[in-house]
Amino acid sequence: MQNVAGSLYGLAYGDSLGKPTEFQDYATIVARYGEAGPRELTGHPALVTDDTQMALAVGEAMLAAAELTPAAMEPLLREHFLAWAISPDNNRAPGMTCLRACGALGEGLPWTEATIAGSKGCGANMRVTPVGLHPDLDEDQRAGLAQFQAGLTHGHPTGLAASELTAYACRWLVDGRAPSDLLGALRERADSQRSVYRAEWLGDLWQRSSASSPQEFIALGWDEAAAALDRVGVALKAGNYAGDPCLATGEGWIAEEALATALYCYLISPDEPVAVLGRAAASSGDSDSIACLAGAFAGAASGLGAWPSAWLEQIEYADRLARLSLTWE
Repeated sequence: MQNVAGSLYGLAYGDSLGKPTEFQDYATIVARYGEAGPRELTGHPALVTDDTQMALAVGEAMLAAAELTPAAMEPLLREHFLAWAISPDNNRAPGMTCLRACGALGEGLPWTEATIAGSKGCGANMRVTPVGLHPDLDEDQRAGLAQFQAGLTHGHPTGLAASELTAYACRWLVDGRAPSDLLGALRERADSQRSVYRAEWLGDLWQRSSASSPQEFIALGWDEAAAALDRVGVALKAGNYAGDPCLATGEGWIAEEALATALYCYLISPDEPVAVLGRAAASSGDSDSIACLAGAFAGAASGLGAWPSAWLEQIEYADRLARLSLTWE
């Protein structure tokens, strides 16, 4: 089924479909595309945004690592993030948090000083999918690296928690977990990790906050992520799926809402991947980030064959997506 490839390409496909709708209101999107949203890639190549660019940066940093440890990954993530920051292709409305943090990383500051401590923007988790898809990480490595790659730019604990949940959602779906069980499993993980501060990966990041302890710091993140997951459950139970998904679970500009709205768009119809992308892209909030995460989930579960075959060569960065996919499949 090529689930790893399905997830990586699904991320890029969703990103591309959400690119033109990101800064449009729902009525404008529906007037152009209909209530089902955009479902056809446009352009040759079909351009993506900084979401896919930074996901590739994380994945390629992992490929370059001799070992997946904090000491090995920090300079590689720094190098790949800075290469993205100065690239002429970094012209896709990149997030200011990422740009500011990369500027400080480029000055050589320790990452715990370079990060934007109060930010939990969706840039923390839009790029984490490769951490979920790597086949050989143990639980501590996957959780630690998911939080760490977020923390280099977004220092708020909710960005860390949402990134870990995003990575685990992709991993569990690749491994065959039923979509109907996904939300409950993520909620259980949020509860089980509430007091776990991964000091090996995060160092003294917690001291950039007003928390009195590492446990108090990370608990805030897990509590906010758990509340966002609960909103997904409420929205799914209500069963009224028409209209702007952001009204149910949030606009997606912040990490926990990007995760929640992507999950909501996916879980409405997990067996219809293209419909998932259209629904996520037809959203009034951070449409490209919502759609890229929804596409990563749909592709992780359904595999590469779930996507239109013509898209495979049409999408921007197809060669880089293929390299990651072939390495980890």
